[in-house]
Amino acid sequence: MAIQNPSVSQTRSFSTVFLIEMWERFGFYGMQVLMVTYMMKKLGFVDTKANLVWGAAAALIYVTPAIGGWVGDKLVGTRRTMRIGAMVLMLGYALLWIPTDNANFLYFALGVIIVGNGLFKPNAGNLVRKIYEGDDSKIDSAFTIYYMAVNVGSMISMTLTPWIRDYVGQHYSDEWGWHTAFGVCAIGLLLGLANYALMSRTLKHIGSPADHEPVNLKRLAGVLGAAVALVFVSAFILHSETVARICVYAAGVVLLCIFGYLISSSHRDERAGLIAALVLVVQTIFFFIFYQQMSTSLNLFAQKNVNLSFDVFGIHLFNWIPEQFQNLNAIWIVLLSPVLVFIYNGLGRIGKDISIAAKFAWGFAAVAAGFFVYGVGAHWAVNGQVSSWIMVWGYGLYSLGELLVSGLGLAMIARYVPERMGGFMMGAYFVASGISQYLGSVVANYAHIPEGLTDPVQSLDIYTNLFNKLGMVGVGCTVIALAVLPLMKKLSTSHAGVAAQHEPLPAVRSEEFDTP
Repeated sequence: MAIQNPSVSQTRSFSTVFLIEMWERFGFYGMQVLMVTYMMKKLGFVDTKANLVWGAAAALIYVTPAIGGWVGDKLVGTRRTMRIGAMVLMLGYALLWIPTDNANFLYFALGVIIVGNGLFKPNAGNLVRKIYEGDDSKIDSAFTIYYMAVNVGSMISMTLTPWIRDYVGQHYSDEWGWHTAFGVCAIGLLLGLANYALMSRTLKHIGSPADHEPVNLKRLAGVLGAAVALVFVSAFILHSETVARICVYAAGVVLLCIFGYLISSSHRDERAGLIAALVLVVQTIFFFIFYQQMSTSLNLFAQKNVNLSFDVFGIHLFNWIPEQFQNLNAIWIVLLSPVLVFIYNGLGRIGKDISIAAKFAWGFAAVAAGFFVYGVGAHWAVNGQVSSWIMVWGYGLYSLGELLVSGLGLAMIARYVPERMGGFMMGAYFVASGISQYLGSVVANYAHIPEGLTDPVQSLDIYTNLFNKLGMVGVGCTVIALAVLPLMKKLSTSHAGVAAQHEPLPAVRSEEFDTP
C-alpha cells in the first residue's frame, strides 16, 4: 500500500531500494562465485559432494522467498522484513569470515544465508511494486533499472572476491584469503544497511499494512523464532545428501500432485490456462538445470581446462581468475537486455509480438548452442585447455537463453493462472525452480573427475562429454517446445477468451531477470 506523500519523489524512494538491493546482490554473488571451489580446496570435498551441497543450498534459497513474502505482507511488514533479511544475510557472511574449516559450521552459515535471502528477496521487489503502484507507465522502466542493480552488484563482486582471495592468500595465508573474501560480502551488506538507514525516511509512506502499524512484538518474536529453527533445519538438510535428496524429490511429487488436482478440479474455463502454465513450468525446470551448471560444472571446467589469458591477434590483454568467468553471465545479460527490449518493442509496434511459448523455444535453442560451443572449442584445445574466448561466446548464448526463458517465468504465471490461485502458483514456481537447481547439481556430477586425475587432456574429455550431452538435451527441449507451440496457441486463445471476461491477475516481474 502506498500512501500519497508529495514531499518524497518516487525516484528517491526507488533509489533507496535500488542501493540496498545492489549491495545485497554484491554479497550474495561474491559468496556464490567462490563456494563450490571453497568446499573442494579448503574443506576437502570431492566435486560431487561440493556440487550437491551447493545444489541443496540453491534449492532452499529459491524456496524460502515464498515464505518471506508472506511474512512481509501479513505479519511484520514489507520494509521491516526486508531490513531484517539484510541483517541476517550480513550475519551469514560474517560467519564465513571466521577462519574455520569445519564443515558443520559452513552448513550453519549457509542456513543463516538461506533464511536471510528468504526474508530479503521478495520484500525488496515488493517495495518497488508498491512505489509505482497504479503507475504502469513507469513500472517497466523501474524494474529494468532495478534489474540492473542485480547485475551491477554481482558483476563487481564476482570480479572482486576471487581477486581478494588470491591477493590476501599470496601475501598472508591461503586460509585468510578465503575468509577475507567472504568477509567483504559482509562489509557490502553493512554498507547497504548504513545507506538504507540514512535514506529510509524516503520509504516511510511505502509498505504493506503491517508497516503502518506499531510492531507486534509477539508476531516478531514468532517470526524470529521460526527463522532460527529454519536455520537449523536448513543446516541439517545440507549436512545429509540423503535427506536433501528425499526433500527435493518429495517436493517434486507433491508439486505435481497439487498441479494435477488443481487442473482436474478447476472450472472448465480455467483449465486451459492452468495446463499452459504447467507446460511452461516444466520447461522452466529444465532451463534451471542448465542454469545450475554455471556455479558447478562450468566453474570447475574453468579451473582445469581453460586458458586464463585473454589475447587478441597474439597480443596479451589480461588474465582472469577461474571463478571470474561466472561474471560473463551478468555482463552478457546487461548487454543483451536492451537489445531484446528494442526487438520486442519493435515487433509490438507492427503487431507481431512473439508468444512466451515461442520465446521459450528460442531460449532453449540458444542454450543448446552455448553448450555445443564448449564441445566444439575442445577441438582447438592446446594441452587440454580451450581459449578463454570460447567461454565468452558460450556464456553469451547461454545468457541469451536465460533472458528468453527464465526472465519470463513469473510473467507466464501471471498471465495464465486464475487470480484466486496466483499466490500459490507464484510459490509453486519458486519451489519448482529450487527443485531444478538441485537436479542441476546432480547433472553436473556426471562430469566427476576421479581423485588423482590431473591430466587436463583427460578432464577435458570428461567435461566436454557432459556439455555435448547437455547441448543434445537442449536440442530436445527446443524440439518439444516447438512441437507444443500449436497446443500452446490453442490453450492461450482459449484462456484469453475467458480471461477477457474477468479481472486479470496483476503482472508480476522477476527481481532477478528483466521481463520485457
